[in-house]
Amino acid sequence: MTLHLGILQTDSVLAPLQAEHGDYPAMFARLFKEMGADIMLSTFDVQRSLPHDDSCDAYLITGSRHSVYDDLPWITNLAGFVRDALARERKILGVCFGHQLMAHFFGGEVAPAADGWAVGVHRSRVISQPAWMQPAPHAFRLLSSHKDQVQRLPPHAELFATSDLCPLGGFTVGDKVMTVQGHPEFNKAYARELMTLRREMLGEQVYERGIQSLAVDTDERLLSRWMLNFLSLDLSQGVAVDG
Repeated sequence: MTLHLGILQTDSVLAPLQAEHGDYPAMFARLFKEMGADIMLSTFDVQRSLPHDDSCDAYLITGSRHSVYDDLPWITNLAGFVRDALARERKILGVCFGHQLMAHFFGGEVAPAADGWAVGVHRSRVISQPAWMQPAPHAFRLLSSHKDQVQRLPPHAELFATSDLCPLGGFTVGDKVMTVQGHPEFNKAYARELMTLRREMLGEQVYERGIQSLAVDTDERLLSRWMLNFLSLDLSQGVAVDG
């Protein structure tokens, strides 16, 4: 049975990088296609409008340059939509901004990280091993690009990923919500170009450390498998992309 996943797009890839790397929905489409998942993707630009029907089985909230605590109506509206979707028994995946939104609007707290920007490859320790996580290594590495962090988990959340730099790096709420701070959809070429564009903003020390970290292997395929396992997908078919 094909699962219909709605990509709740909260921002766009910077214009100079789109020709080579595509926008965020294309990145997720490539990621899931590599896994051979029986899944159809539809994209919704939530800064403009939210889904009007109930055709999606689950939703994924993307990353964004905005902060979840910014006073922007579309962010509040998105949180309301997600609350309604959960009430309709839909599953939610959150990545970076999506991870933070699921904390901030559901009883947790998000604020700027004390150490500032986290860019490049970062390692997280796995501290729980639910069934959907199999195979479950002791740690995983993902590309990151964030200044905000979850400072307090929402009620009933279970932490599964932590690090010294980002203590609350991934959590679940029951069998309906799974989030992660890192970016499984990013590749190293995109991360390098993004850091270069933001070099002055990041500062030379953060930039150089981020660039050097790209020599380390990453685990985006493992994280995509975990996401698909969480959605209980049969990884034997293909990925269709709509919108």
